[in-house]
Amino acid sequence: MNRARVRHIPGLEGRPASRGALAAVVADRLKRLIGKKGRSFERLAELSGIDCKELLRIETGVETPTLDHLWRIANALAIPLGSLIAAKERLGVLVMRNDHAQTVASRDGNCRTRPLFPYDSERPVEFYEVTLAPGAVQHAEAHAPGTKENIVVARGRVEIAVGREAPQRLTEGDAIDFLADVPHSYRNLSESAATFYLVMSYDPDAFAESAS
Repeated sequence: MNRARVRHIPGLEGRPASRGALAAVVADRLKRLIGKKGRSFERLAELSGIDCKELLRIETGVETPTLDHLWRIANALAIPLGSLIAAKERLGVLVMRNDHAQTVASRDGNCRTRPLFPYDSERPVEFYEVTLAPGAVQHAEAHAPGTKENIVVARGRVEIAVGREAPQRLTEGDAIDFLADVPHSYRNLSESAATFYLVMSYDPDAFAESAS
């Protein structure tokens, strides 16, 4: 499978995380988590739906994973997405400059996610800045049981569809709270890039055995 090419889309600020840096972090975390979760490499490939050869390139740090890869792997291992990208060491004060924003892109490049507070085993919460290209839609699979998402739109108009519920249209300043343990999606209804902030909180018991 060929590597995804992330195209530049006006309004999608932030740059993809350094290929080497992100690939190395994910490779290291993935090796640890596979062993800790007791899954074989082949079983992980089967559960995630990622081709074995492609997964091997990610596991060895040769290929930089897309946002789609990370979600599939996280769901297959039953862990928070942030567990795959959070650095092991943390400083007391961490400043993330806007002009050096590091983002993870979807396969088609229409969605970029900037981790602002990756998963910490003592605080089962993640905080992301998400930017969608004009007219783009990003689909998300069901997360672990009890997972909640809180979203506030900072720019543009966004439609949120959750399970079989009627889609909700949000404009700047609008917020929504929902259980994300069902398939859901985010659609940009604007003619320019839309940005929203997403807080994802997990059931404390859901990942009790996966923290590292």
